[in-house]
Amino acid sequence: MIQRPIAFSLITLALGLPTYATGNDWMHDLDDKLRLSELSIPGSHDAGARLEPIPGTARCQSLSIAEQLTAGVRFLDIRCRHLHDSFAIYHGIADQKLTFAEVIGAVQAFLKANPAECVILSVKEESTAAGNTRTFEQTLTTYLAENPALWSLGEDIPTIAQARGKIVFFRRFRSSSALGIDASTWPDSSTFTFGKIRVQDRYQVTSNDAKWAAFTALLDETPNRDLLRLDFSSGVGSVFGLPNIPNVSNDINPRLTRYFTDHQTACAAIIVMDFPDAARCELIYRLNAGAGK
Repeated sequence: MIQRPIAFSLITLALGLPTYATGNDWMHDLDDKLRLSELSIPGSHDAGARLEPIPGTARCQSLSIAEQLTAGVRFLDIRCRHLHDSFAIYHGIADQKLTFAEVIGAVQAFLKANPAECVILSVKEESTAAGNTRTFEQTLTTYLAENPALWSLGEDIPTIAQARGKIVFFRRFRSSSALGIDASTWPDSSTFTFGKIRVQDRYQVTSNDAKWAAFTALLDETPNRDLLRLDFSSGVGSVFGLPNIPNVSNDINPRLTRYFTDHQTACAAIIVMDFPDAARCELIYRLNAGAGK
């Protein structure tokens, strides 16, 4: 736990507010000994996806990376297309007009302003590589080498103390060496356990009720501090044969609000959402008031 200035603590106590209850620094007063797997963490699915060629087909976020972090998001799902020995952010074939360097810059600026926080950064290769002279992993290492102290690259789930001020690397691609939390095996549209992760990512949605049942089923499981649980509320349906994201998020997001309003204990999972906002994030991270107790 990092101590806040006395004046800040007195103000929050006078207002009757929990000292963690702001989106930009909600991890500040949490017990250093807790592992990230013991926390309730707001996350964003396809965190860089704000553009789409056809309405409903690719946009998953209304907030920028910086705005998501300020709202309380601490897990970013980043999809990188490997182009000319650098990474561009894509969702499928949709160019998001955003670079991986810009994503890292936004996270680094956030952590500099809020050094008690950490951000879990999931990296997955997206679309078709083109114009490269090296592998995806080799290009990634050039980004990591620019600021090695910024990254937590261990295979184990870190404690809050180990992660503060760092980007915790979550790897959704195969690597020639141990690099970050291994999520390189990811069965399509399923619920699964692999290594140190337990995941519900049933994104192909034919029934919102079935998607919600899969989401709550993972939360109903007994948490295991040795497994980092990721529960995706995101998904895509179909309208006239085209993929449609809002048909799922417009129904599931209000259910999330009701669920986390009614539940008062830590869920010990990363809740990965389309279109997270500050209010929904707060409903999730406020559950950490009882974490570890």
